[in-house]
Amino acid sequence: MAKNLVIVESPAKAKTIEKFLGKDYKVASSFGHIADLPAKELGVDVDGDFKPKYIVSKDKKDVVKKLKDLSKKAEMVWLASDEDREGEAIAWHLAEELKLDEKKTRRIVFHEITKNAIIKAIENPRKIDYNLVNAQQARRVLDRLVGYELSPVLWRKVKGGLSAGRVQSVSVRLIVEREREILDFEPEASFRVDAEFANEEGKSFKVKLPKNLASQKEAKTFLEKNKGANFKVADLTTKPAKKSPAPPFTTSTLQQEASRKLYFSVSKTMTLAQRLYEAGHITYMRTDSVNLSEEAQKGAKGEILAAYGKEFSKPRKYKGKAKGAQEAHEAIRPTDFAKHTINVDGDQQRLYELIWKRAIASQMSDAQLERTNVKIEADKHDQYFSASGEVIKFEGFLKVYLEGSDDEDEEQDGILPAMKTNEALFNNYITATERFTRPPSRYTEASLVKKLEELGIGRPSTYAPTISTIQNRNYIEKGAKEGEERNYVQLTLSSSTIQEMKLTEKVGSDKGKLIPTDVGMVVNDFLVNHFSTILDYNFTAKVEQDFDEIAEGQEDWTAVMKDFYEEFHPKVQDVAENAEREVGERILGDDPNTGKVVSVRLGKFGPMVQIGSAEDEEKPQFASLGPGQTLSSITFEEALDLFKLPKELGQYKGETVTVNNGRFGPYVRYGEKFVSLAKGEDPLDISLERAYELIKEKEKADAPIYTYENLPVTKGKGRFGPFIKWNNMFINVNKKYDFDNLSEADIIQLIEDKKQKEIDKIIHNWEEEGIRVEKARWGRSNIIKGKTKIELPKTVDATKLTLEKVKDLIEKKAPKKTTKKKKSTKKK
Repeated sequence: MAKNLVIVESPAKAKTIEKFLGKDYKVASSFGHIADLPAKELGVDVDGDFKPKYIVSKDKKDVVKKLKDLSKKAEMVWLASDEDREGEAIAWHLAEELKLDEKKTRRIVFHEITKNAIIKAIENPRKIDYNLVNAQQARRVLDRLVGYELSPVLWRKVKGGLSAGRVQSVSVRLIVEREREILDFEPEASFRVDAEFANEEGKSFKVKLPKNLASQKEAKTFLEKNKGANFKVADLTTKPAKKSPAPPFTTSTLQQEASRKLYFSVSKTMTLAQRLYEAGHITYMRTDSVNLSEEAQKGAKGEILAAYGKEFSKPRKYKGKAKGAQEAHEAIRPTDFAKHTINVDGDQQRLYELIWKRAIASQMSDAQLERTNVKIEADKHDQYFSASGEVIKFEGFLKVYLEGSDDEDEEQDGILPAMKTNEALFNNYITATERFTRPPSRYTEASLVKKLEELGIGRPSTYAPTISTIQNRNYIEKGAKEGEERNYVQLTLSSSTIQEMKLTEKVGSDKGKLIPTDVGMVVNDFLVNHFSTILDYNFTAKVEQDFDEIAEGQEDWTAVMKDFYEEFHPKVQDVAENAEREVGERILGDDPNTGKVVSVRLGKFGPMVQIGSAEDEEKPQFASLGPGQTLSSITFEEALDLFKLPKELGQYKGETVTVNNGRFGPYVRYGEKFVSLAKGEDPLDISLERAYELIKEKEKADAPIYTYENLPVTKGKGRFGPFIKWNNMFINVNKKYDFDNLSEADIIQLIEDKKQKEIDKIIHNWEEEGIRVEKARWGRSNIIKGKTKIELPKTVDATKLTLEKVKDLIEKKAPKKTTKKKKSTKKK
C-alpha cells in the first residue's frame, strides 16, 4: 500500500498526476464535490449563525467510503483540489467527511499539471485556507437563500415550475433590457457618400465623406456639384504608429475570443479547456489574472528567440483590472511554449493553438506601422473626402496573432498608394448610399460575459453555468432568424451621369444571439418590480466585493449573510402575501365578432391569446402563440388569425386533412401522420393542393428503401441529422456515407454495426427476469426493466452488480403502492 494518498477532483486529473509520482503515491478522485446542501430543504440555519447543513449525496457515498478506506491506510493525505475558492471548499469537505487527522493532512495547490509543478507543490504544502472556504460558503448560502425563497413566490405569482437565482436573474435582466431597447428603436435614414479615385500612376483607392447627408435630395444635390469637378490632394500626413499585443487570456477573454474566432459556446470552451488543463497542456483555466510567472516569461522568450528571432522578443508584465483578481494566480497559458500544437482531437487542438498564440504574442514586440491620412478637395464645393490607411513596417506580434472584435460596424484601414500634396486625382465614381441607424446588438454568449465582467458581476467559475442555466430554464433562447429584407436607395455619379438604383439588404439577423422568451420577460418584470435590490447591478457587484473581502479575511461571512437576510426575508414574505399575480398581459383590442376583449398573456402552458375574460358568462377562448410570435410583438390581426386554426382542408385517402400550429412549428395532419411545413410557410396560406404535395413528399420519403431480414428499412432526417430506421431502431448515418445514394452494402453495414453496438452495450442481461444493465454516456450505466430506467453514477462498477443487488435497486425505485381507506358509512 502506498504511503501517500493524493486526492484530486477528476479521474482525468488523477491519471495525469499519477504519471509524475512514484510508487509511494496513490492518486484518487473525489469526482467533484462530495458534500453539498440538501436538495429538498433550505439547509441553512437562518435563525442562528447561518450554518449550512452539508450532506453526502447517495451517488457519492461509495466514493466517500473508498476514500475513507484509502486515507486510513495512508501515512499522509495530500488534498490537491483546484486552487480557487471552490477547490478550497472541496478540500475542506474532504477533511471533514473523511475525518482526516490534521497532522497527517497537507493541502497542496498548483496552477498547471506538470511534473515540476506537482513536485514543487509537494515540497511547499500549506494548511486549508478557511478564508477562501468561507468565501465559497458565503456564495453558496446566499445563492441558496435567494433561489429557495424567491422560487416559490414565482410559482404562486407567475407560473409553476419557475426558479430564480442571484447572478442568473441579473443576466436575464440585461438581455431583457437590451431586447426592449431594440423593440423601441426607430431607425433613421441618411446617405453615406463613398468614392473611388485614382492617382497619377493609375492606382485606385477608396475614400468617404466624413459626415453622412440627411436626405436623398441633399445627396443628389451633392452629386450634382461634383459633375465635371477637378480633384486634388489637399492634405497628406504620414505618421509612425504602433500596435501592442493583448494580454494573455483570463477566463472571460478566452470565452470571448473562442466565440469570435472558433464559434464555440461558453460552456464548450470551458469543457475543452478543462480537458486541456487536466491533461497537463495548459495552466488552470478559471482565473481573472493576466499575470505570467517569471518561469513562463522565460519559456516564452526562449521560444520566440528560437522560432522568430531576437527582434520579435519583448518580455512584458501585465496588470489586471478585474476587482478581486488574484495576481498570485496566472493567466491561461501553455505549460510548454515549445509545443506550438498538440496531438489531440480537433476542437481541443484549435483551442490550445488559440491559447498558445495569445500567450506567445503577449511577449512579442509591438507591430510598427506607418499611418497615412489624406484629404481630397474639389474645385466646385468646399467639402472634403478623406481616408486613412496603414502600412505594416515591422510585423512584431502580428506575425502570430491579432485579437478579434465584437464591433459589427468596425471598418479596417486599408493601404493607400503613394501620393503627394496638390497631386491631381481622377474620379472613378461617387456613390451616395442610403444607410439606416442600427439598434443595439443583441448579446451573444461572449458579449454577455464581457458585460457581466465590466459590471463586476460573477466570477470566472460562474459565467458558463450561468449562461447554461438561463437557457435550460427557458428564460433565454438562441435566435435562429437569418434576417429580413429591407429596401434602400443608391445614387451613383459616374461619367457625369447620376443613376438611381433600388437595392435590398438583409438586416436583423439574430442567429446565435440571446433573446428573452416570454416567460423570461414576465419573470424579469415581476422580479424587477418587487425585488429591485436583488436585481440591481450595483448590489450584485457589491456582493462579489463582499465575497472578495471574506476571502481576504477582512469580513465575517456570517455577518454578511445576516445583514442580507434581515432585509431580504421580510420583503419576500410581503410580496408573497400582497403582490398581484403577474402574467404579462397586453390588451390588443375587441373581437369584431363577439365584442369581447382580445388579450395576450402567460398561461399555464405558455404564452397564449385569450378572447373574453373569466367574468364573462361564456368561457373564454384560448389559442397558443405560434413560432416566432411573442407577447410583446404579436399584433391584433395575428392574434385573431390564431383562432382560425386548426383549419380543415379536405380529405386524403379517407382521412381528414387539417393544418395547425404545434410546439415545433406549423404542420399538416392526416389521420395519425404529421408533415411539417417548409420554413417560412404560413399555415393559414396552405391550400388542399399544397397539403397533397407535402403528404406525397412525406409518403415518398417514408417508403421502404430496402428489406433486411424480412423487415423494411426506411430513411429520414431528424434533429440529429440523417438516419435509417429498421426494426424500431434509429441508426444515424454519418458523413462517411452518401445518404442520398445508400447502397445495399451501406445499409447492411449500418444495421450490422448498430446491432453489434447494442450487443456491446449490454453489461448484464437476465432475460427470464426481464432485467438488463447497459452502458450509458459519460461512463455511466443504466438498469432497465420494462419502462423502469435507473441511471447509475459513474462511480458504480456495473460489471460487479449481482441480480439481487439490481432487484433491490429496482424495488427502491418503484413507487410505493398506497391503498385508499374506504370512508365509513356508519352514523355517528
